[in-house]
Amino acid sequence: MNRKLATLTREIEACTACPRLVAWREESTAKPPRRFAGESYWARPVPGFGDPAARLLIVGLAPAAHGGNRTGRVFTGDSSGDFLFAALHRAGFANQPISVRRSDGLALAGAYVLAPVRCAPPDNRPTPDEFDRCRPFFARELALLPNVGVFLALGGLAWASALRVLGDAGAAIPRPAPPFGHGAEAALDLPGRGRVSLLGSYHVSRQNTNTGRLTPDMFDAVLARARYLLASGR
Repeated sequence: MNRKLATLTREIEACTACPRLVAWREESTAKPPRRFAGESYWARPVPGFGDPAARLLIVGLAPAAHGGNRTGRVFTGDSSGDFLFAALHRAGFANQPISVRRSDGLALAGAYVLAPVRCAPPDNRPTPDEFDRCRPFFARELALLPNVGVFLALGGLAWASALRVLGDAGAAIPRPAPPFGHGAEAALDLPGRGRVSLLGSYHVSRQNTNTGRLTPDMFDAVLARARYLLASGR
């Protein structure tokens, strides 16, 4: 990690701007499920992670109360991460198919993962105000990832958040805004980067993967599209 990303990471980890989220991450830590009883929880905001030279940016939603809030790394240690990292490994973006803790050796190649909201929210539902308070972190992290050309939004809220950050960075967002859907795609011109692509996928949460709404083949196809766009220079 370069120095500027490391500095931003420390700033994210120290944030206490959202009282509701601070209270919830601490309550979740104090009342873990039996399977995690006795574990030391991270219980702080969770920064993004991955390859600083990434060309693919994966945008989630927020850490899970007993996933990223426990392990300190988004998607690490929960079922959503099991699905995501297995797919990233199949696509050549990760060196291993599973991640259970920050020290388990996972490394991403050409990809970076972040959540627009950095603390675990009650019921996995951040409020609009919480998105707004966290948005500067997303914008600053993006500015420190100069090679990103493809954005993969996991779910409609991630799609809307990515569009907002891209618009704030100077991209001309059509009106009405491009609608989210699984496999949705939007091409945008971002000053300083040229043409970038925003792809959509259903979120990798259990309510999608356990019900068949999102299958490994469906997600692999979106990652294959991302690979194609990166190879074609779009």
